[in-house]
Amino acid sequence: MIDLRIIIGSVREGRAGLPVARWFEGMAEADPRFDVTVIDLADLALPPVSELELPGTRKYDNDRTKQLSALVEPADAYAQVAPEYKARPPPALKNAFDLLYHEWRYKPVGFVSYGGVSGGMRGVQALKPNLLQFSMMPVPEGVVIPFVGSMIEDGVFHPTEPVEQGAASLLDSLARWAEALRVLRED
Repeated sequence: MIDLRIIIGSVREGRAGLPVARWFEGMAEADPRFDVTVIDLADLALPPVSELELPGTRKYDNDRTKQLSALVEPADAYAQVAPEYKARPPPALKNAFDLLYHEWRYKPVGFVSYGGVSGGMRGVQALKPNLLQFSMMPVPEGVVIPFVGSMIEDGVFHPTEPVEQGAASLLDSLARWAEALRVLRED
């Protein structure tokens, strides 16, 4: 089975990311190829990048960084559930990437983005070049959710058919890339 880690990238109160992530988690859990774990950055309360050593050394002083490392390391693939803030990724998500290095390497990453008219895609596009520096593979398939607020009722996300189709395509892509990159992770 493919170990898929779904990372909720927004930490704000009342965030749409939680109901969207719950929905995507259900989609992934229904797929027999995946063993799914959700990492909610709000639960971790990560510090800003403040380690004394560079992330490449894996010498972490902060217990929260060690906790993040333990959650991220076993994954074969990631799905980021996140909005955009001012056409950028959420600061908490970017910080989580910057705290680690080796744990991210040679793994595919997909995006479930949400927001207003752009559906969070500007934040995704801004993040992709950073992820390449970790030797990650941002997959081209993804889920784009414009006007996400209109799809949430009583804390439950109700996707449209195109959004569901995007999730199925994203899961297929993550499965293919996770298997293709496995040989690099085993070295």
